[in-house]
Amino acid sequence: MDIYALAVSKLKEAVTKAIEKAIEDGALPNAELPGFIIETPADQSHGNFATNAAMAGAKAFRMPPFKIAQAITERLDLSGTMCERFETAGPGFINFFLGAEFYSRVIREIISNPESYGESGFGKGEKVMVEFVSANPTGPMHMGNARGGALGDCLAAVLNKAGYSAYREFYVNDAGNQIEKFGCSLEARYLQIFKGDEIEFPEDGYQGADITDLAREYADINGDALVDAEPEARRKALVDYALPKNIKKMQDDMAAYRIVYDKWFFESELHNSGAVKEVVDLLTANGLTYEKEGAVWYKNKEVLTKLLISEGKTQKYIDNLELKDDVLIRQNGNPTYFAADIAYHKNKFDRGFKNLIDIWGADHHGHVMRMKGAMNAIGYDGSRLNVVLMQLVKLVRNGELVKMSKRTGKAIQLRDLLEEVPVDSARFLFNTREANTQMDFDLDLAVAQDNQNPVYYVQYAHARICSIFKALAADGITPAECSADELALLTAPEERELIRHLALYTNEIESAAKDYDPTKITRYVTQLATLFHKFYNACRVKGVDEGLMQARLALCSCVRFVIKNVLTMFSINCPDSM
Repeated sequence: MDIYALAVSKLKEAVTKAIEKAIEDGALPNAELPGFIIETPADQSHGNFATNAAMAGAKAFRMPPFKIAQAITERLDLSGTMCERFETAGPGFINFFLGAEFYSRVIREIISNPESYGESGFGKGEKVMVEFVSANPTGPMHMGNARGGALGDCLAAVLNKAGYSAYREFYVNDAGNQIEKFGCSLEARYLQIFKGDEIEFPEDGYQGADITDLAREYADINGDALVDAEPEARRKALVDYALPKNIKKMQDDMAAYRIVYDKWFFESELHNSGAVKEVVDLLTANGLTYEKEGAVWYKNKEVLTKLLISEGKTQKYIDNLELKDDVLIRQNGNPTYFAADIAYHKNKFDRGFKNLIDIWGADHHGHVMRMKGAMNAIGYDGSRLNVVLMQLVKLVRNGELVKMSKRTGKAIQLRDLLEEVPVDSARFLFNTREANTQMDFDLDLAVAQDNQNPVYYVQYAHARICSIFKALAADGITPAECSADELALLTAPEERELIRHLALYTNEIESAAKDYDPTKITRYVTQLATLFHKFYNACRVKGVDEGLMQARLALCSCVRFVIKNVLTMFSINCPDSM
């Protein structure tokens, strides 16, 4: 049960009844009940909840807000609301103060369901696909993939916690232009081993040292067997050798990063099954393609113009976008990446997913609208395709930008990161900044074992609580179930602030799921650790009356449970000692 949501609901019900009673008594004119909210003030010294009912009703009741507030409060019954008192403030705000019942119920709820605490039915079991990382298999994964991996995996975990059925997928681009370029690059490096500099490297080829390494590996095993082979057969043999190796490395890196996908979906499946051709035929049947210069084009401009007009956008706004049509089938008869991407997203919907979430790099921002439009064009709901755009991440050491790996002399790769930085730190730190903000990943901070490192700070709070229980056990003191009277002893400001924060956990889960933002949960648990340390420094556990000691132990247990709940959800270790 979400005690916080229950308290808001009961309070709103009480205010509504008070307004109805005021109308019945003639203190307020007979008018339609105003819509009003119950909110949590930033400064809780003025109340734990507040309502704007009096201001919201001013127009309907044609009365000053302070008079409406007076009519409401004279008839307000707080029985069953978990609030013990109220007061009016300003032009007509009504502020409410929680009572002992609320604080007691929060603790009892957590202790009774520690592992499931925070779970919600918000998602109603809806199937959601989260596609993330989906790195090009022609080379190693990089720092952007590290950030996308942490965000995507933790988002899926939050969605599951919020009552969705989240599915993790990695889309492997093992077909199309990039694979042709991969083959040409491998071919050039392979032939250079035997023929030297007389073999020119393709101008647009992949320059990475990994290409040279793969060509050398093949040559070490097979010698010059491909030197005199037909170019097409040579490239195919090299790709057939190198591509599975690259994909296996990606899978190993993701596993080391504690990411387990439900499916690795291969683009080649779409081409081999005819799905790409089918989606082009569907667009053609809908009158949305045309032929030009031997290629098949998609009427992207027409589709998006209609979509934007339906959303109320002006023609001037649309013209400024400089919309263009897109090629679906090239002159050589090969489908473009865009055609395959449409087929892939159609495939996702066809598998029964109600909402699709893609995590893309910010450089793909122009692709978002045209993919949504393409979904509408083939008869699906483009609004159910949700794209989280992720900004760049930079590595920083000693306050300076790190551009190259000292070990390999290449750009920093995901594998480089995981060899230097604990996975706990990487997963947590990448979830401390929202996806749409640029991020500096501080390597010194990531490896630091002190409270400046956010994940260490949170883990230490958990370990500190464990040490409290161990120390008391050594003295023969064991936790006991607390009575309502004992829990009512938790009246210190630090205790109540901590409990209120614990009560917000389910609400934060739902908010993070709604906004596709798992960083809300890392911020939540970091604040929880801060509030616990504040409580620890202000409130003694041992050496106080038995009842108060047991109540504080119960509160410590709740904090420990919720920290473990969050870290476990995010596949981060939760040590008992540090």
